[in-house]
Amino acid sequence: MNVSTRHEITLTVNGKTETRTVESRTTAADFLRDDLRLTGTHLGCEHGVCGACTIIVGEASMRSCLMFAVQLDGTTITTVEGLAQNGKMTVLQESFREHHALQCGFCTAGFLTTATAFLKETPDPTADEVREALSGNICRCTGYIPIVEAVLDAARTIKAAKG
Repeated sequence: MNVSTRHEITLTVNGKTETRTVESRTTAADFLRDDLRLTGTHLGCEHGVCGACTIIVGEASMRSCLMFAVQLDGTTITTVEGLAQNGKMTVLQESFREHHALQCGFCTAGFLTTATAFLKETPDPTADEVREALSGNICRCTGYIPIVEAVLDAARTIKAAKG
């Protein structure tokens, strides 16, 4: 039996359509980093525990280390590189900066993508809801308080801008 281990996939990444041929066993994280050179998607644990590799697939945050690249075929994804538009950081990114919600920065991309998807789903969250939404992301530097404050502040700013 002749089973191909290479598959052609087409997806939209940060607004750009990409077509590539990938090995069946290539993870989405490795595909993004190695094939597309989107290195903001970090590899920490490679077991789906730390959240550093989180991307947005459609509207949902997903661990790219737990997905195969072939699963991205036909999807629209956003990586941390795709959050800012025209060189302008999002309200959430600005809020992370203002609240010093990052230190070493390794986990930041995962927190930003997770929180971006969360705020679209829950635009007026409580602190407990933010903590629950971010509970799958690990940060060893900040103590989480500035991260939660940044997400809450971003939610308030977005709500005020909408009127």
